[in-house]
Amino acid sequence: MMSNGDTATQDKTTFDFDVETLARYLESNVQGFKGPLTAEKFAGGQSNPTFLIKATSGRYVLRRKPPGELLKSAHAVDREFQVMSALRETPVPVAQAFHLCDDDSIIGSMFYLMEYIDGRVLWDPTLPEATQAERRQIYNEMNRVLAELHSVDVDAVGLSDYGRPGNYFARQISRWSKQYRATETETLESMERLLQWLPENMPADDGKVALAHGDFRLDNMMFHPTSSKVLALVDWELSTLGHPFADLAYQCMQWRMPHGGVMSGLGGIDRQSLGIPSEQEYVQEYCQRMGLTEIPSWNFYLVFSFFRLAAILQGVKKRALEGNASSEKAQQMGELVEPLTRMACELIDE
Repeated sequence: MMSNGDTATQDKTTFDFDVETLARYLESNVQGFKGPLTAEKFAGGQSNPTFLIKATSGRYVLRRKPPGELLKSAHAVDREFQVMSALRETPVPVAQAFHLCDDDSIIGSMFYLMEYIDGRVLWDPTLPEATQAERRQIYNEMNRVLAELHSVDVDAVGLSDYGRPGNYFARQISRWSKQYRATETETLESMERLLQWLPENMPADDGKVALAHGDFRLDNMMFHPTSSKVLALVDWELSTLGHPFADLAYQCMQWRMPHGGVMSGLGGIDRQSLGIPSEQEYVQEYCQRMGLTEIPSWNFYLVFSFFRLAAILQGVKKRALEGNASSEKAQQMGELVEPLTRMACELIDE
């Protein structure tokens, strides 16, 4: 699944499970798998630890739940396996998922094995290594993948029960409001305004339901080593049946966030000279692909996206302050909560 840009590192946590037991299990349960194997943990802050598996039969990627006590709905690697398996025969590019193991005795927690894809992770949205034409192609390809995802017939691929029915935004606003209150560390006037504004300004439920990725962004895609083609959309942990405009607006936050820093955006960048479409152009291209003329209440979806990300990062901030996520990156991400809520309020005032 992962390659360039996501390096695997051997450290004292690399072999936190018995590789011989794992090799015997995989040989018995995955066709063509042959040990012995080595396991190297990918660097980075994935909430579900991810390992490069090197075996006699080739390279694979293993993704597991963290060991220990977890929130019931968190780290649902079985849902990731389910959605990737369901999408395998659709136009949505995904890694092939080989096997899900729900027997904790093998490595200490549930895990699944998938193919290793030799590709690129592109971290900087300005794509500094690309030409102007290549940048245009990459953004067009992301737009195509998003439209393909939202065009999936969830009933036909067996995902009709992958999320709850009913108003997606009402449920999401309620959920993340509660999550924010549970992790609140200070009173932010801008967040208080959002908590009041969002429920009062929610568009009427239009009945649109699609498979939503939940974290659709540039660096959650594996690109071909030398072309703009997306080989796999990855990190399905937040996926559910939801509203398609939530994914689109979530990605479009990147146009408004400042360039540089821990979550780099396209704000303040001369996008036209780089060959990167404007937010309006990107939305129009999506609408053309989906057969839409426009997206009413577009600013609501952007405000919601900023609010949701701020609520998620508030949890990171609280864990960092308590010493449970004391990495420098966690602290930097926690510092984004107030700027994100202020950007959302600016959208309300437009």
